[in-house]
Amino acid sequence: MSQLRSIKEINEKIAKGQAVVVTAEEVLGLVAEHGVEDTARRVDVVTTGTFGPMCSSGAFLNLGHATPRMRITKAYLNGVNAYAGIAAVDVFLGATEIPDTDPANSTFPGDFNYGGAHVIEDLVAGKQVLLEASSYGTDCYPRQKLETYITLADINEAYLFNPRNCYQNYNVAVNVSDRTIYTYMGILKPNMGNANYSSAGQLSPLLNDPFYRTVGVGTKLFLGGGVGYVAWHGTQHNPNAPRSENGVPRGGAGTLALLGDLKQMSAKYLRGVSFLGYGVSMQVGVGLPIPILDVETLRFAAVKDEDIVAQVVDYSDAYPKGIGGSLGEVTYAQLKSGTIIIGDKEIPTAPLSSYPKAREIAGTLKQWIEKGEFTLTEAVAPLPTAGAPITSHKLSAKE
Repeated sequence: MSQLRSIKEINEKIAKGQAVVVTAEEVLGLVAEHGVEDTARRVDVVTTGTFGPMCSSGAFLNLGHATPRMRITKAYLNGVNAYAGIAAVDVFLGATEIPDTDPANSTFPGDFNYGGAHVIEDLVAGKQVLLEASSYGTDCYPRQKLETYITLADINEAYLFNPRNCYQNYNVAVNVSDRTIYTYMGILKPNMGNANYSSAGQLSPLLNDPFYRTVGVGTKLFLGGGVGYVAWHGTQHNPNAPRSENGVPRGGAGTLALLGDLKQMSAKYLRGVSFLGYGVSMQVGVGLPIPILDVETLRFAAVKDEDIVAQVVDYSDAYPKGIGGSLGEVTYAQLKSGTIIIGDKEIPTAPLSSYPKAREIAGTLKQWIEKGEFTLTEAVAPLPTAGAPITSHKLSAKE
């Protein structure tokens, strides 16, 4: 496919205020009116967005040295454990970490209303957070206990580092059993009483670049209200998942590991959430710019909800993964209509992700680019694509 423009040329147009930028929703109208090839010649960048629960998230925090100095071995932030096995005052706070005391006061196992994601949200919101730290003490780090309140401004460095974000498609969750179950996909009513899903569909970043032609290690993007970067392919990245004729995966496929400065971010786009009977997660806002380098790039970026399918999966009994365990396929247009039909049963649907927020993120990124506040980056390494020798090891019962 012959190239229409380069990222360098797009950045030159951004600097001059001449770049034509549209969201992944807006491009659909242009394609309907002008066709794919003409639209590809008109548009320089298509922006995408998503805002949904992304459990595999967290933050590296350098807490700074106390007087006398202390090598922290145990750390709690608002009662939530932060992993301290890194260096003297470096910790990693996982989004799904929960307070040690929560299970004893729970109605359900895993009924937690505050965890690592909420601490991260509080820090980004400028709130004070209680730090409790302990150590065995050494000659160079003699202090053994510390209790103080800190804010994000007090922390030397704070990096959001999310090992698995922006899942490229995902399951639609149902429950075929005769009892209500509590999952990371929300509360699922018995006898397929509801169906929950979690994707922005036609606005979702990797669904608009299904073969990762414009995204790779080093790609700059919108992350949590600030600027972030793709650090690596995400955990559980599976580019070899079955695909539709349009190239879009028919189930969970690629993922991104993302990195960004927490101090630039906003609690508007990083929110702690609690799933009754399961635990804690974090709503993360991500917006990926797609440079329209050729006609094929635009063709992929003009995918519509009715052309994206997802697998309906039963979560009631150690749910099977992949298309082999699917109860059926539905499109995102059907999911967003409010009901789907599996067999002869009509099932109400509900999103865990926010489409209005995804639209807002895509629109905000568009504005940044149009104002010259955000330029595009060349990837320094590609993501593994279809045909790559990536395997997902599954533990056996003995393991």
